Amino acid sequence: MSAKKTTTSKTHKSATRSKKSASKKKVTKHPMKPHVAKVTVNIGVGEAGEKLKKAESVLEGVTKQKPVQTLSKTTNKDWGLRKFMPIGCKVTLRKKAAETFLINALKIRENKISEYSFDNQGNFSFGVPDHTLFEGQKYDPNIGIFGMDICVTVENPGYRIKHRRIDRRKIPQRHELHREETMKFITEKFNVEVVE
Repeated sequence: MSAKKTTTSKTHKSATRSKKSASKKKVTKHPMKPHVAKVTVNIGVGEAGEKLKKAESVLEGVTKQKPVQTLSKTTNKDWGLRKFMPIGCKVTLRKKAAETFLINALKIRENKISEYSFDNQGNFSFGVPDHTLFEGQKYDPNIGIFGMDICVTVENPGYRIKHRRIDRRKIPQRHELHREETMKFITEKFNVEVVE
């Protein structure tokens, strides 16, 4: 009886090993395709009041989305700043809206981005000096001219693990998106030239 049991267990083990090896052979690793996670558009005014309201109306006109006020983190008497004082506004764009806005913003820059604009985590940022350069925007003497900073966050699939509320984890080093990969992605998808 014992001899039979040992032979059946051996055959069962060898069968499971062969199944595991077969499944390992079938799995092929596909290269990860990065995507634009979000585009953050920011206008810094440095003071609350009428100027900030004008900046909010400009940002809403450019992005077609309601802006959120940004608050001061510290108190600075030289600049007349108090902690938690509203000093600017920003809009966060995602998915299709983010890509269409980015295409329009890159047209203003003639599809050229400096190499120093990219960070080591694969994100990049650039500035637009005049909001009237966007399509459909006209100069209004009552509002004036506002420039804006545009920050683009690029991520690999699976970055959700660092944002989720339950069981949050760090991104493994092998899964991180690096500077060179982002440059390649931007040049291929948006036809951008990276300038030194």
